[in-house]
Amino acid sequence: KPIIENITDAIYSCRKTICVISRHYLQSEWCSREIQMASFRLFDEQKDVLILLFLEDIPAHQLSPYYRMRKLVKRRTYLSWTQAGGHKGVFWQNVRRALET
Repeated sequence: KPIIENITDAIYSCRKTICVISRHYLQSEWCSREIQMASFRLFDEQKDVLILLFLEDIPAHQLSPYYRMRKLVKRRTYLSWTQAGGHKGVFWQNVRRALET
């Protein structure tokens, strides 16, 4: 199968999709397609199927080419590794909670 078809099949066959966002992630064409497809599914099904997990602080202007992601970040809760600080246990607890809902 073509890569984009594999990405689409994987995203639509999973209960949840976790996108681990970093500056390198945002520079990858395939990662961009993954977040785009996951966003399509989120908006299409209107279900909580996407978890955004930010590994580093990314300024809003760097998210501007990723309009859907920026819109999601404004409207939804997301998880941030850097904001967890010394509370890594709470961070992983929040990841588990997000997966269970």
